Amino acid sequence: WPYMHSTLVLAALENNKHVLTEARMAMNAQEARDMLNASRCKPNLITQVVPAPFTFPVDQTLREMIQDGYLGDLLSVDLTACDMSLLGGFLDPEAPMRWRHDRDLSGYNMMLMGGWYEVLLRWAGCAISVKAITRVNVTSRLDASGQRREISIPDHVEILAEMASGAVCHMRVSEVTGFVSTDKIWLYGTKGTILVESDVSGDNAKVFAAKKNDTELRQVDIDPNKRGFWRVEEEFINAIRGLEDVSHTTFEDGVRYMEFTEAVTRSSQTGNTVDLPL
Repeated sequence: WPYMHSTLVLAALENNKHVLTEARMAMNAQEARDMLNASRCKPNLITQVVPAPFTFPVDQTLREMIQDGYLGDLLSVDLTACDMSLLGGFLDPEAPMRWRHDRDLSGYNMMLMGGWYEVLLRWAGCAISVKAITRVNVTSRLDASGQRREISIPDHVEILAEMASGAVCHMRVSEVTGFVSTDKIWLYGTKGTILVESDVSGDNAKVFAAKKNDTELRQVDIDPNKRGFWRVEEEFINAIRGLEDVSHTTFEDGVRYMEFTEAVTRSSQTGNTVDLPL
């Protein structure tokens, strides 16, 4: 879990070991930066973070559509995700405490928010400011030993971010919103609109799109040769062997989503807009 990632990664690098660390990268942005700096002191070693797989099958197609100008200029991004890996659906105060609810284990991470931001980094680039409101709707749960534990990690977050591209991004990540059947990302541009529907596994990811003069969204056929899949361990080994570079996910990417994650917490606590990078 994130509370041990920095400790183990720093020790591994100090002992000249290549590193593949589970996501989320760390407890907070400072730990992530410490890990990145340590990796840069060992340029001969490969470092990689396990990536968010939510959109693997469609990532290449989306990047190509955006790079080829399908959207024109990106104006707005709207992401809605129901964290089915935790509770999903309506609020359930009787469900047991999971490790993601435990700040001592998770730090600033909340639900799968960091993973969804990582996905946006691949297509839309990074945020330069964050304004957030969060809620802890269930303030305590029973842990595995039957003891009631206080919870301070939000189970609902609303984020308004300004992107480096100039686009405005809205994100809602929640484990208390009922009847959210799929996670959706809308990309609105000056020339077209793209809708991505997915889930935590990413296996059923779909893309719908329409240009300015179209009458409705139509599903985009994904070329089987461009359909991505889980090959994280293969990529890690190939990078060690010098056969390819790490594409999913570098320590630099990990720092970006950990800074975003911490900025969400800081903004929700202070009510202020937080600029990025921290």
